[in-house]
Amino acid sequence: MNNPSEVVPSDVIPPGALPPLRWRDMPPPVPMLQMIGPSVILAGLALGSGEYILWPFITFKSQFVFFWACLIAVITQYFLNLEIMRWTLATGETTLIGFQRLSRSIAPFLLALNIIPWMLPAWAQGCSQVLGWLIFGPNRDGNGAIIAGHYDNWISIATLLMCGFVLTAGPVIYETVEKVQLALVALILIIVVALAVWLAVLRPDAVITQWTAVFTLGYPQFLPKFDESLTPMALLGALAFAGAGGTMNLAQANYIKDKGYGMGVHIGRLTNPFTGNEEAVSETGYHFPHTAENMSRWQRWWRAACWEHFTSFLLTCIVCLALLTLISYIVFYDAAGNLQVDPRLHKEGLGFVYAEAERLAQMIGPFSFYAFLIMGVAILFTTEFGVLDACSRISTDLVKVAWLRDNPNWSEGRLYFWFLWGEIFLAISILLLEWAGLKIEPLVKFQVTAALNGVVMLLYAILLFYMNRQRLPADIRIPVWRMAILGWTIIFFGFFSIWAAYDIVLKLTS
Repeated sequence: MNNPSEVVPSDVIPPGALPPLRWRDMPPPVPMLQMIGPSVILAGLALGSGEYILWPFITFKSQFVFFWACLIAVITQYFLNLEIMRWTLATGETTLIGFQRLSRSIAPFLLALNIIPWMLPAWAQGCSQVLGWLIFGPNRDGNGAIIAGHYDNWISIATLLMCGFVLTAGPVIYETVEKVQLALVALILIIVVALAVWLAVLRPDAVITQWTAVFTLGYPQFLPKFDESLTPMALLGALAFAGAGGTMNLAQANYIKDKGYGMGVHIGRLTNPFTGNEEAVSETGYHFPHTAENMSRWQRWWRAACWEHFTSFLLTCIVCLALLTLISYIVFYDAAGNLQVDPRLHKEGLGFVYAEAERLAQMIGPFSFYAFLIMGVAILFTTEFGVLDACSRISTDLVKVAWLRDNPNWSEGRLYFWFLWGEIFLAISILLLEWAGLKIEPLVKFQVTAALNGVVMLLYAILLFYMNRQRLPADIRIPVWRMAILGWTIIFFGFFSIWAAYDIVLKLTS
């Protein structure tokens, strides 16, 4: 039954709209240290939006009132990501291919949901604005408010091109991404822990305030007060980006496949067709006979994947969310809860980030100003770099399996590079349009992108709920208690999606 030419019967795993899976044994598990990488990449994707921008901004606007929802959102994403990994561990296929087994008509819909929310170059602009502050200093209007710098778009274009060249240079794309993200995430953690601990020693009352708000769910307010820059749409986006957010979570399946988790070891990796030898990639996967040995290996792979994701993704996100919001609170509010900066100077864009750096310099010294902004460049660059890679991978998966599965001229590597450079030139085109008068603040781009991805998460949570319960054998399918958590995910993001949509319609019709 270990013959790859023998297909898995439909009563074990229904083939659906694609060719049936084939039999292969589950490979032996590897040591935990060898598994580290995929979840660090996903954590790097999470840092640049929710952790550094959206949640510190919400803290700036409303203290810790809504921080309880932030922790619920990231814990919810932990379990959601494990269900994204389940199909890949069991079959070697990415979750997106599993979705296409349900119906091939899903592919164009998912492709649009992958491209449209991420086409706005929010992270490139955010990274360029922070980098511009370091090089040229802030640009202010006549009232002293921070506005976009003269060179921001040029820096954005340069960082986009640099990401493209780095991703094009390595022979095995996953290995390039892993090395870059491991180095940047390590740098970020060192700086954020050092700054937050220093501030916490100066203001232990802030730590008590933060965790009191968590355990009381922000009582008596529960939700922040809304204005033109903090809306239900912004809250939906912040909840989605408390982790990686949107289709970026689906890229976890690609990363564990290329890392060789479970049955993914039988599937070729995504390689550079120009600098590396293309590996034989099977677009449809394998499943293992449910012998005692294979089931023991499955359980060990599953437990190890859960622990790797817990330590590398969940703990990293919680630490960074807690510490970056703590920094935001301490620099903006005194012990009595009074705001220490003029909100009129920082009510739009990323000006509040520069205000954080200025306040840090006043509180603990000039070096902290540069450390905070350098950390910001690293955080936003990790996300910019990761988004380009993950979005290209997801689009490649969808197009190759749905339309080009039998076309040898379009390998996964070639498709990946077309999508990668297509995204880069689309982002550059949007930046060039801004010079022609189409101006959108980077913060607004973050909020819109994040909100769209909150809706996307609702949709694929529903697909996962069905696929992992109905299309996998009974002894490896999602158990009832995890179904309850996935059901909670659907309710959680469904509520905020409907609320955000209702608020938008109300504003448009009023």
